[in-house]
Amino acid sequence: MIKNIAISQVLDRIRFENGWWINGQTDEHFKKMPHRAYFQQFHELATNLEVHRSIVLMGPRRVGKTVMLYHLVQKLLDEGHSPRRILFITVENPIYNHIGLEQLFKHGLEASGAANETDGWYVIFDEIQYLKDWDVHLKSLMESYRKSRFIVSGSAAALQFKSKESGAGRFTDFMLPPLTFYEFIQMQQLTHLVHQVQLPWGKNHVDFFSTHDIKELNRLFLDYINFGGYPEAIFSEAVKKNPARFVRNDVVDKVLLRDLPGLYGISNVQELNSLFTTIAYNTANEFSLESLSKQSNAPKNTIKKYVEYLEAAFLIKIIKRVDQSGKRFQRENFFKIYLTNPSLRSALFSPLDATDEAMGNLTETAIYAQWLHRLNFTPFYARWNSGEVDMIGLSEKNLKPNWVLEIKWSDRYVKKPEELKSLIKFCKENNLKQALVTTATVQSVIIYEDVEITFIPASSYAYTIGANTMQIQRNELS
Repeated sequence: MIKNIAISQVLDRIRFENGWWINGQTDEHFKKMPHRAYFQQFHELATNLEVHRSIVLMGPRRVGKTVMLYHLVQKLLDEGHSPRRILFITVENPIYNHIGLEQLFKHGLEASGAANETDGWYVIFDEIQYLKDWDVHLKSLMESYRKSRFIVSGSAAALQFKSKESGAGRFTDFMLPPLTFYEFIQMQQLTHLVHQVQLPWGKNHVDFFSTHDIKELNRLFLDYINFGGYPEAIFSEAVKKNPARFVRNDVVDKVLLRDLPGLYGISNVQELNSLFTTIAYNTANEFSLESLSKQSNAPKNTIKKYVEYLEAAFLIKIIKRVDQSGKRFQRENFFKIYLTNPSLRSALFSPLDATDEAMGNLTETAIYAQWLHRLNFTPFYARWNSGEVDMIGLSEKNLKPNWVLEIKWSDRYVKKPEELKSLIKFCKENNLKQALVTTATVQSVIIYEDVEITFIPASSYAYTIGANTMQIQRNELS
């Protein structure tokens, strides 16, 4: 005879997950882990009760969503919120199988000893994607208990589509991306390696971070490229020694073999896996649907859908192309694809060293990864018959190029600026008087053919973009 799980066991599990009901503190394991730079923004959003919405925390696997939820619990406790008004339930635990959110909430109330007190709760459901129709459950729950705040988390691959389709006006999404290089340095308490300076730019100055030890910063930048997108990898020697096992099994395989097939009804997971492997190995290259279709022997329409799914899962980012005058193409036949986290490639294949042939593409991928954290910013690249430029910023006012960046992992162009023909041509075509070029180690400014070229080490530039992005977002909160 098949037996159902006893309610008493469910209540015991809930009490186990909510240890602060007894001691007023979260587990030391989570307390000692450093906060993501995004925590302040997330805390502000989660505790703003003026807007009646549920918060949906999403992101790629293993970027620290669960840890950030525990940090939120600790912050609420530190602020004096009643420990017995904070409920945390990990939905993926098998003991909660086939139990809806409202029933889980009621079990939580009972387990806490406050069965009839439904107001003033912070209710957190972690790994919500394991509950079928979670969005319907969540809408019903928040409408029934309007004086409590509901927060859910899960993989972007599984949550993003339903949250946008079903939660309009009811859910507020919060995307937690992989680590920036800025966070990678911060979490290891190595900020003494960098210092802030003012970089001349036209008639103004911009905040920039330089270093007195470029060799050490570059060593850390290489570590970041190889395994640094995941907080856990920073502090685990086991992960550092075998990132392939950690990332491939716990990140890539679960998304490609479980999340996406389950969400979109994909039957040929080998086809999807083959496509992602091809993209990962060739990150920062230009693609077309035709070339991907030929390589994978899959129809173009299928490839197009797969690419959209991978982007929705925040594994890749599509970058669109402009021509030499900065104009977009009516038919976007060609595009670049970047991994949102450079360490995905190293884990799937092998870690790189500083002289590896792929370092150019991975440096470009890493720098694009920093820019992808910048809200309301869309980067482009330029390519025409005789040239290409890595990154273009278009003015919001007139959609014309207003800055340009060439990404290199080499110092040779400081002494040989004539080799930057495409960059110079693009600047002249678009009346740009300045350009940025990254290097391996050199920081310098030269004038070449009336264009002021600022050379900046790629590691310093990556740190700067991350730091400035975080500062912009903090300013928006204050």
